[in-house]
Amino acid sequence: MDAYKAIVTKRDTRSYTAEPVSEEVLRRLAQAGRMAGSSKNRQPVRFVVIVDKENMADLAKCGDFAEPLGPATAAIAVCLNPEGMDFDAGRAAQNIMVAAWNEGLASCPVRIHHEDCGRESLGLPDGWRISMVIALGHPDPNVPMSLGRGRKPYDDYVQWERWSGEEEGS
Repeated sequence: MDAYKAIVTKRDTRSYTAEPVSEEVLRRLAQAGRMAGSSKNRQPVRFVVIVDKENMADLAKCGDFAEPLGPATAAIAVCLNPEGMDFDAGRAAQNIMVAAWNEGLASCPVRIHHEDCGRESLGLPDGWRISMVIALGHPDPNVPMSLGRGRKPYDDYVQWERWSGEEEGS
């Protein structure tokens, strides 16, 4: 799949089959995340790859809306050192999710709301935090991607040179 097609067809999903994600593919996804640029090349992002269902369930308890980790067969926690910024983590996470889609995997980013719980669950050093966790798995063919909801039209999203449309409330 070419990069543009991967980007414009990728959708989040919260439904996966029980088929495991191979270690080789998980290594490729981590490498894709590692290759994301970072502010001033500080490279503050590190990953924790999780395949054990009990570890994923333990981590899911640390997020208020972390249900996608339940059916996932793998996850990658995107972690930041004490000086790290979510901007850099977001770049790495998007690389991982687009690379996953290229590999035929679906993904869903999950926020870990209770930082101390997440840090303890993954055994992170003091000062480190989880920016997000990416739930991964083979998409369940019986559940529509993005729950079947489409994207807003292009003209509702894009302005040229200056804002020229009405402010949208949603």
